[in-house]
Amino acid sequence: MAVSYKDLGLVNTKELFKKAVEGGYAIPAYNFNNLEQLQAILQACVETKSPVILQVSSGARNYANATLLRNMARGATEYVKELGYDIPVVLHLDHGDTFELCKDCIDNGFSSVMIDGSHHSYEENIELTKKVVEYAHAHGVSVEGELGVLAGVEDDVVAEHSTYTQPEEVEDFVKRTGVDSLAISIGTSHGANKFTPAQCTRNSEGKLVPPELRFDILEEIEKRIPGFPIVLHGSSSVPQEAVETINKYGGALKDAIGIPEEWLRRAAKSAVCKINIDSDGRLAMTAAIRKVMIEKPGEFDPRKYLGPARDSLKALYMHKNINVLGSANQA
Repeated sequence: MAVSYKDLGLVNTKELFKKAVEGGYAIPAYNFNNLEQLQAILQACVETKSPVILQVSSGARNYANATLLRNMARGATEYVKELGYDIPVVLHLDHGDTFELCKDCIDNGFSSVMIDGSHHSYEENIELTKKVVEYAHAHGVSVEGELGVLAGVEDDVVAEHSTYTQPEEVEDFVKRTGVDSLAISIGTSHGANKFTPAQCTRNSEGKLVPPELRFDILEEIEKRIPGFPIVLHGSSSVPQEAVETINKYGGALKDAIGIPEEWLRRAAKSAVCKINIDSDGRLAMTAAIRKVMIEKPGEFDPRKYLGPARDSLKALYMHKNINVLGSANQA
């Protein structure tokens, strides 16, 4: 039996995106796989009074179990009230690749889905996206489409090379598919290893700086579809302190370089109203867990290492909401 997202206390993205575009900020889309991640996201967003998109990949959904996930979403909307501030909560499918997957998520309480047809031909992408939109809109669910391909690895999404979004295609794509938002490719990428040192230059402080995002493409897209909600995937900044901690305590992360936060803040002031962050959270949690494991080798209670990991993740996301996305106090 199908379950509506409204019965779970969730909202779709339409009004949230409208306010974000007008307000010059981006709503955080944080990926989660387990309870501690969910707790950290909700605590951070309630304390900063930020709306939030709980983002779930196909792999994460399989990991958590669809039934448990649905009830975690119901618990999430109750938990924010318990924490003291009833922020808007969206449950979103990240990188759905088939109509069947999107339909199943919609029938199981998701309030927003992404259909990623970017690896198909342009016309096949339109056909698939339109099919998902028709089903989703009949159930009040919002839909994100994608034009362009991001390089990198995220769960089952793998691409060796990026393909920039072609601005001349966006108006036609949006009109023919009816999508509510559009993910574009302007130089971000999935995973922690977004750039190699060889691709970067050093600034006056000796810090490696990656090639600048193609803000010219973003600006041209804004001209062609003014006010339309734009999404940035692969937007983790890969905090070097987390990378250093992981490596200090036995890790082997090499050449992990992310997107400078000041670039994301610039993007958030434009029509980019949703910014996806996953790898930063993984790094923060892994760094905290490794530190406990090495400093307290006799510890075997999961709460003793997952608790600090949760606290580290919460602090990271509060920083993102306040200083990067500008979503604090926008709930």
